[in-house]
Amino acid sequence: MTQLHLGVFFTGVGPNLLWTEPDFAEHTHIDTFVDVVRTLERGLFDAFFLGEGLRVRENRGTVYDLDVAGRPDAITQLAALAAETTHIGLVATQNTTYNYPADLARRLASLDAVSGGRAGWNIVTTDNAWTGANFRRGGWLPHERRYERATEFVETAKALWRNEHVVRDADLVTLDATGAVPPSPQGRPVLFQAGDSDGGRELAARHADVVFSANTDYDKAAAYAADLRARLARHGRSADSLRILPGASVVLGDTAGEARERAHWITREQTTGPRAIAFLEQYWGKDLSGYDPDGPLPDIDPADGELDPSRGTIPIELRTGKLQRVAGWRALAAERGLSIRDLVIEVTPRHNTFVGTPGQVADEWARYVRDRVVDGFNLLPQLLPGTVEDIVDRLVPQLQERGVYRTAYEGTTLRSHLGLPPA
Repeated sequence: MTQLHLGVFFTGVGPNLLWTEPDFAEHTHIDTFVDVVRTLERGLFDAFFLGEGLRVRENRGTVYDLDVAGRPDAITQLAALAAETTHIGLVATQNTTYNYPADLARRLASLDAVSGGRAGWNIVTTDNAWTGANFRRGGWLPHERRYERATEFVETAKALWRNEHVVRDADLVTLDATGAVPPSPQGRPVLFQAGDSDGGRELAARHADVVFSANTDYDKAAAYAADLRARLARHGRSADSLRILPGASVVLGDTAGEARERAHWITREQTTGPRAIAFLEQYWGKDLSGYDPDGPLPDIDPADGELDPSRGTIPIELRTGKLQRVAGWRALAAERGLSIRDLVIEVTPRHNTFVGTPGQVADEWARYVRDRVVDGFNLLPQLLPGTVEDIVDRLVPQLQERGVYRTAYEGTTLRSHLGLPPA
């Protein structure tokens, strides 16, 4: 039977979450996470992902207090959730740029042991300079060098989990697995990897068990899956050794029209006036707080010089070609009569949102998974616990009716939920 796999990715306070809404649960309180994860387990989800950040984000050299903040350590928090659940996978985002293999491998193996084989590691790299400053390394690695380090890091962690002696670079690095945590029922933590660059795809093809991509449009998802499976073959891996779970959001309504109206409201609420101004300030390099976010674009020119690619909260792909980009935005705003806020909504990359009735979304997802363009989705909720409850209570039954979603867990480990081969 074709099986749809589902996870929820919680980043902490950030642009996807409507955390200012009065019915949004307290985002740093453990009771919130216990309630959410128990609901997901009731909905037979594969995994719950926690985001991680080693320093709060910045905007023009100061703390960006509209974004991710107040997140506890992911491994510590997931260990607490392990005691409150019995089946759902628990995935910690941990970066390879500012950790060390022996230490992180031991902590992840500990989470895997205390959870009975339900741990996962979402492997990420870090591209900003301010995080490095917290580790007495204020510089930053170029994009592909980050993946070189990540590949060596993951290879070393896997060797340690196999209880092997590790020697690298002609004895420059020697690690001994003595004292390592014994293997869990699933052998080792399941490896998740996020990234869509060539380096990211290669790392996924060599080592990942699950890849977390941004390709949710059907045609793009199909092309991405074909490319990744070709890379798997070049590394001697079968197509069934990797699960593809792109990030996505869901907006449900009793009718298609109601769902569209709610999706429009969510998008507007996600891009608040202060967020829109902060976005433009990074390009202008100036204080724009005096401008009305619902008014026209600033009538002043941006400061000279390109953006510092190692700083800022905007995506990497938007950090170059500043003057040309701003000129294009002015033309677009003039042509369509867009305010600052309207423009930022228009030009900010977003995860795909599936909008419709539960039956409509279930039909679309069934098509995706039956055609093997994805193996499931890693969902980003807009409201906690509301979005999660909506999916579990309204969408999951529709997926089960279509025969593409489990009606009970068949095992107790994360690897068994995902149908992955032994580690």
